Amino acid sequence: MKLSLYLKFILAYIVFGIAGFVAIATISSHLTYSYLVDSRSQTLYDEANLIASTYSTVYEGQNISLAESYPQLKAVATFLNAKIWVMDRNGKIIVDAENKRVSDIISDFDPTATGNKSYMVGNYFNSFDEDYLSVSAPITGNFRTYGYVVIHLPMVNVTKSQYHILNIVYVTSLIVFLLSLIILIVFQRIVYSPLKKITDGAKAYAEGDLKYEIKVHSNDEMGYLAATLNYMSDKLDDTENYQKKFISNVSHDFRSPLTSIKGYLEAILDGTIPPEMQEKYLTRVIDETNRLTKLTESILSLDSIESVKLNKTSFDINKMIRDTAGSFEVQCNSKNITIELIFSNVSQYVIGDYTKIQQVLYNLIDNAIKFSSQNSSIIVQTSLKKEKIFISVKDTGIGIAKNEQSKVFDRFYKSDLSRGKDKKGTGLGLAIVKEILQTHGENIDVISTVGVGTEFIFSLPAGKEN
Repeated sequence: MKLSLYLKFILAYIVFGIAGFVAIATISSHLTYSYLVDSRSQTLYDEANLIASTYSTVYEGQNISLAESYPQLKAVATFLNAKIWVMDRNGKIIVDAENKRVSDIISDFDPTATGNKSYMVGNYFNSFDEDYLSVSAPITGNFRTYGYVVIHLPMVNVTKSQYHILNIVYVTSLIVFLLSLIILIVFQRIVYSPLKKITDGAKAYAEGDLKYEIKVHSNDEMGYLAATLNYMSDKLDDTENYQKKFISNVSHDFRSPLTSIKGYLEAILDGTIPPEMQEKYLTRVIDETNRLTKLTESILSLDSIESVKLNKTSFDINKMIRDTAGSFEVQCNSKNITIELIFSNVSQYVIGDYTKIQQVLYNLIDNAIKFSSQNSSIIVQTSLKKEKIFISVKDTGIGIAKNEQSKVFDRFYKSDLSRGKDKKGTGLGLAIVKEILQTHGENIDVISTVGVGTEFIFSLPAGKEN
């Protein structure tokens, strides 16, 4: 079974914790033992020196009885929980605080056995059955050494203190280990687990599964990142669906005229269409070819809008509207449509790319004529509001359903109501309009009522006459 990275980390942490605990226990035990031995030996050595100074008066000619000092010696031994001996230089015990070993002689006694230390650990020349911490201080007088005061502290007392200190160290280490383990678990829940889900989500997106949802709902940076990625995947999915729809629409719009062209030409070649009718159908072939040309040019125009640098100048938008409206005289006469121009001023200057804005006006007026009924009117109006010029193109045509108004600027979109009238349209005119205005940093809005008409309104920055 393959372990996850987190489980491997947990196992490594536990192994490290156990190894660390063993290392701490070993080092702490050694350091604590050395500290206690040094500390206790120093304390005992100070006491031994005090006692030795008392016994030194005997050898300095002062009158003091060894028996008189026994109660004091016993009191000190009881206080220190130790054994105290007074020995002569040959190893004979002169005074024993417990009064048990007086006149005993310690065989192999060697006062230099401690070396450069003031203590020794062991059975003190085979005097005991267990280990003792033994400290000796010389009894001197008249510049001579007459004996030694030796204090024996059972090592059991030292090890008891050591165990008490080590227990504190062990408990503290265990608490630190458990707290760090809790922190690790919290880290897993707050950081690792969400990050793992985000990583899995990113991998799913890379593999093309844009429906994958990263289920991280915390109110922190991880939750924000997951929400951002989910939003991104939704947008990418929408883009992918849009691209599929785009390709489908392009294919459909190319397929229809190509099928017609192929059918007409085959019919002419095989004689289905008689010679006297061929001119009529060749004209239809030319119409379909023109439709393909217009569609191709629209697609290329739409894709090149963002990449072409705008050439912004200040120009009279009213004059542009009059010129553009005049170019539709033939179409208007064929449907008996009038174009009314309403301007707030005779001249109204705006800042923009002249050619691109002219294309916007052309597409909007062409769209209005296309969906206007016979004997109707179209109103093109300009007005100034807070250093912005608002241009409105309003028709009295078939209108756009409310649920379709947000889609009219999508590429290749045709509303259900327009399909019967827009037989030669490419579905790209309004998309081109929106792209041009967005490159200018402006927007376009639509207001429409089915059966009443539609109004498109966009804005441009006000300019000055050159």
